[in-house]
Amino acid sequence: MYRISTRGQYALLIMEDLAMGQKDKYIPLKTLSHRRNLSVKYLEQILIQLSKAGLVSGSRGISGGYKLTKEPEKYTIGEILRVMEGDLCPLSTFENKTLISEGSRSFWNDFEDTINNYVDSVHLDDLTEKNKKFVGYDYCI
Repeated sequence: MYRISTRGQYALLIMEDLAMGQKDKYIPLKTLSHRRNLSVKYLEQILIQLSKAGLVSGSRGISGGYKLTKEPEKYTIGEILRVMEGDLCPLSTFENKTLISEGSRSFWNDFEDTINNYVDSVHLDDLTEKNKKFVGYDYCI
């Protein structure tokens, strides 16, 4: 079964952080690193990949950092995951297609379509809205 890597999962978390920030302000790399308890070096690798794909922009200097290149509602989760993961296919390419029955192939194609249709229907702002609604746990001593 196909699994989303930690890089893909962290990319979504970082994109959520950027979406929840102020629209025109860059969020420093160290701030993002601290929020998710990730090493700066690891986070930088993820952000470079997102930047090369045009999903985020970076700026150096005192007020530097990263920000989204477009509004959160214009990003799909599928778009973000594909930058980090490649195609979202539940099975690797069939090396020997003669071993796969037509019924099985049809099932796996439908399954792949369902996964891709779902991740393409959820937008980054959908995730941020759910996070805003989550109040968290209330601890009293």
